[in-house]
Amino acid sequence: MGRMSDCFQDLRVWQNAMELAVEVYRQTSRLPREEIYSLTQQMRRAAVSVPSNIAEGKGRRSRKEFQQFLFHARGSLLELQTQVMIAKR
Repeated sequence: MGRMSDCFQDLRVWQNAMELAVEVYRQTSRLPREEIYSLTQQMRRAAVSVPSNIAEGKGRRSRKEFQQFLFHARGSLLELQTQVMIAKR
């Protein structure tokens, strides 16, 4: 088995998560002004949490720890998905 790269920025999943976070910022800027301190902030926090957890997990010493942070990132994705559904309604 090959050695894992030490650079989280090389991970495709992190790159995609960064694109998602940027897009969430772009899209939430279109939400009504009254949502700026509620749904907008929650969506942005969840979106930022995804690549952040991937990067933090990559810096851990074991695959098991990395996997745990990937689970946290997945949780943030599901949180964001729920928030998008609320915004659409």
